[in-house]
Amino acid sequence: MRIPRHIGLIPDGNRRWAQDNGLNKQDGYYYGLNPGLAALKLAQEYGIDEITYYGFTTDNCKRPKVQIESFVKACVDAINIIAKENVSLLVIGNTKSSVFPKELLKYTTRTNIGNGGTKVNFLVNYGWDWDISKINVNSSDRRTIMDCLHSRDISRIDLILRWGGRKRLSGFLPVQSVYSDIYTIDDMWPDFTPEQFHKAMKWYNAQDVTLGG
Repeated sequence: MRIPRHIGLIPDGNRRWAQDNGLNKQDGYYYGLNPGLAALKLAQEYGIDEITYYGFTTDNCKRPKVQIESFVKACVDAINIIAKENVSLLVIGNTKSSVFPKELLKYTTRTNIGNGGTKVNFLVNYGWDWDISKINVNSSDRRTIMDCLHSRDISRIDLILRWGGRKRLSGFLPVQSVYSDIYTIDDMWPDFTPEQFHKAMKWYNAQDVTLGG
């Protein structure tokens, strides 16, 4: 079975899930914590080398204050949970913004935790335009372009899984996702199941990956 080396996760649908379950929109983020750890465990079982979580974006900060506070807290809690595992952890995002949680600054350079292992990247207060802001548009050297990214330590993504039924990238690592296969799941992120993950792996195995060749 062909396994992706690097997967990206877009954990969408938290607010819609909360409303469907009679909760306030901001309450949905809490219920996305356990799925995050479960996805990591599954990725490790499959032997996937690298996993990137889409935490929250600079655009998400246009939402009501109570929602912002909730998804910022959820990101901090999720990373603290992951930081108990054997991983190589990196948080990428605009640290100059007041929204970026200061307790995560220690992870903005890659940090081996425990015995190290799976590369885990977490996008926090991330914006695609911020990420590429230092690129010289006159340069045709791919290595130079990659070196200019704020996310330069994140490799090309083979497979992106998006929950919540939306079929768009929403600014998710535009350079690294240029050749990604995209698998969408109609269920909301808090309704994550291992079977969804297994189906995504089977689907990826059946794809014809040519990288333009």
